[in-house]
Amino acid sequence: MLGAGARAAVGRFWAPVVARLARAGVTPDAVTLVGTLGAIGGAVGLIATGQLFWGAFTVTVFVLLDMLDGALARARGGGSVFGAVLDSTGDRAADAAIFGALVWWFSGAGANRLIVLLALLCLVLGVLTSYVKARAEGMGLTCDVGVVERTERLILVLVGTGFLGLGIPYALHVALWLLTAGSAVTVAQRFVEVHRQARGRSLSTPPSPPPTQGLVP
Repeated sequence: MLGAGARAAVGRFWAPVVARLARAGVTPDAVTLVGTLGAIGGAVGLIATGQLFWGAFTVTVFVLLDMLDGALARARGGGSVFGAVLDSTGDRAADAAIFGALVWWFSGAGANRLIVLLALLCLVLGVLTSYVKARAEGMGLTCDVGVVERTERLILVLVGTGFLGLGIPYALHVALWLLTAGSAVTVAQRFVEVHRQARGRSLSTPPSPPPTQGLVP
């Protein structure tokens, strides 16, 4: 729901930085790697050790940095197929690190089995959300529907984690419950959309060319 608008706002904010990076010869793939590794490092080094606020803050900074790669690719004349795959893979790795870090902390010193369960559910549903879209596009369909995409996932989990780190009780519980429900609805919405588009088609039907998109939210 928020993805397109959020990306547009972030793009306007980072436009001067993108211009400088393009002039300096920085590649989109380099930005992707720095953003991904920084987000993973923040999750593993801070969230997984119980430093929830600073972990959420650090991951947010690197996630915003990672959003520069698409704008930088456009500024340099267009992205590459490898860059698109790298970016999508990096997104999945960063998401897994965030939820994995929550599971690690709250299954140990954090001692909260409910958060562990909710984080695992969110992780699995997030993977399914992305997989259904990727598989649908591989079959020549489009699958852009859903109330929760990657932007919403990150906002909910990082805000909830940061607020809990500031001492606001149940902030992460509420965020993960909302994310679990929204992600389940999104998976269902995407299956309904795929069923609608695939009605009357068989595997022998030549697929339409897939849409040219760099990311799988």
